[in-house]
Amino acid sequence: MNVKESSIKPMVAHLLEMRNRLLQCVLVVLLIFLGLFAYSNELYLYLSDPLVANLPLNSSMIATDVTSPFMTPFKLTLVLSIFAAMPFILYQVWAFVAPGLYKREKMIVVPLFLSSVLLFYAGMAFAYYLVFPLVFTFFTSVSPDGVLVMTDIRSYLDFVLKLFFAFGLSFEIPVAIVILSWMGLVDPSRLGKKRPYIFVLCFSLGMLLTPPDVISQILLAIPMWLLFELGLVLSKAISSKSEA
Repeated sequence: MNVKESSIKPMVAHLLEMRNRLLQCVLVVLLIFLGLFAYSNELYLYLSDPLVANLPLNSSMIATDVTSPFMTPFKLTLVLSIFAAMPFILYQVWAFVAPGLYKREKMIVVPLFLSSVLLFYAGMAFAYYLVFPLVFTFFTSVSPDGVLVMTDIRSYLDFVLKLFFAFGLSFEIPVAIVILSWMGLVDPSRLGKKRPYIFVLCFSLGMLLTPPDVISQILLAIPMWLLFELGLVLSKAISSKSEA
């Protein structure tokens, strides 16, 4: 066996392992989807409750597209299946990269994986239970006289999914800071001195990631800033332990 063949075989083995793990992830998502699809309409009703609770009397949600009554709950169920399978997906990522990590790296990566999942779910819960009621109360209350608020179900789903991703990703800030500090790309002490710029950046991102209303922008910017502070505390603690 020549050198070229010996270098190709490990690469092929890694590609086959990646393919198998991807297929397992797709299979798990499909199984969860099949289990949830029978309840797709109920899931959509639960998702739309923050808006429906604030709609005026004699108003309801509408479907302006022929396929929306079927495709919108279908899309929601598929997205929820991916969210629900995220712990398994991240485990497959961990199992794929773990053999190439040192023992010290494994001790840090495992908590980061777990915390990233929990923080993403926490961001979604924060959006649904706190942000949505306030935002939809504001939107429905400022409707001009003579205008009956009747939201399209597909537009509503796209709107809330955008907020879910925005808040879910923003809650990953502590994990991102810890990873960057652990890799030596940022210094927690020097980063802490740039708080005024980070504060402005949080509100700028809140303006870009949320709909054009002040309430959702503030409700995203303030948690981002607080999570930034949490990330600094955690990264300093990890740095002090590694130096010791």
